[in-house]
Amino acid sequence: MMYLLLLVGFVLLIKGADIFVDGSSSIARILKVPSVVIGLTIVAMGTSAPETAVSINAGLAGNSDISLGNIVGSNIFNLLMVIGVSAILCPIVSQIEIIRRDMWWNIAVSAGLLIIILDHNISRMEGIILLVGMIVYLVIVVRSALKNRTQGDEMKTMSVPKSILCMAGGLAAVVFGGDLVVDNASLIARAWGMSDTLVGLTIVAIGTSLPELVTSIVAARKGDSGIALGNAVGSCLFNIMFILGMASVLTPIHAVSELIIDTGVLLAVSVLMLVLAWTKKKTTRLEGIICVLCYLAYSVYIVVR
Repeated sequence: MMYLLLLVGFVLLIKGADIFVDGSSSIARILKVPSVVIGLTIVAMGTSAPETAVSINAGLAGNSDISLGNIVGSNIFNLLMVIGVSAILCPIVSQIEIIRRDMWWNIAVSAGLLIIILDHNISRMEGIILLVGMIVYLVIVVRSALKNRTQGDEMKTMSVPKSILCMAGGLAAVVFGGDLVVDNASLIARAWGMSDTLVGLTIVAIGTSLPELVTSIVAARKGDSGIALGNAVGSCLFNIMFILGMASVLTPIHAVSELIIDTGVLLAVSVLMLVLAWTKKKTTRLEGIICVLCYLAYSVYIVVR
C-alpha cells in the first residue's frame, strides 16, 4: 500500500504543479512579463512547489535529512539532468542576462549554503537570512523585468478567474501530495534499510524535480531557451533561499556529514554549468550528454556509499 500511496503522491505533486504553472503563466502573460522572467520566477516557483511541500512537511515531521537532502538532490538533478536532457534534445542558447546575473547568484547561494551547514545545522536566524536573500533577488529580477516589459506573447491566455482557480487547485494538490510522499518515502526507507538522507537525495529529489524536467524539455523543444534555462536555475535559487529558508525558520534543520559533501558537489556542478553556458554562449548536445553522465556517476556514488 505504501508504494501505491507514494505513486499517488507523486502524481498529485506533478499534476498539481502542472496546473499551478498553467495558471501562473497565464497571469504572467496577462501582466505582460517577458518569458525569461516567467522562467526565473513564476515557472521556477511553480515547478518547485513539490520541493516546497515535501521539504517543509518533512521538516515539520522531524525528518530534516529528507528536507535538506531533497533540496540538494533536486538542485543537482535540475542542473545536470534538466539542463542536460533539454540540451540533448535541442541545444540551449544562453541569454547573457542569465549568465551574468542568475548563474552567479546560483553559485553564491550554493557556496553560502555550504558555509551555513558546516556546523551541521541551519538555524532559524540563518533561515531568515536565506529568505531575505530571496526577497533581494526577486526585487532585482522584477526591476529588470519592468525595464524590459513587452507586449506579451501570442500564447493562449486563460481568464483571470480561471487562472486563479488553477493556481489554488494546483497548490492544494501539491500540498496533499507532499504529505503522501514524505510519509511513504520514510516508510519505504525503513523497510529497505535505507537512510532518510539517501531517500531524500534520490527517490524524493528526482520525483519532485520531474515538473522542472518536463517544463524545460517542452520549452527547449519549442525553442524558448529563456524558460528552459531560467526554470532550472530559478528553481535552484528558489529551493535554497525560499524553501530551506522557510523550513529552517519553522524548525531548525540538522545536516549530516554526507549532505555537506553533497552540497560541495552542488557547488562544483553550479560552477560547471556556468562554464558550459559561457562557452559559445550555449549548452550543446555533447555538453548535455556530459551532464547526464555526470549525474549518473553521482547517483552511483551516493547509492554505493
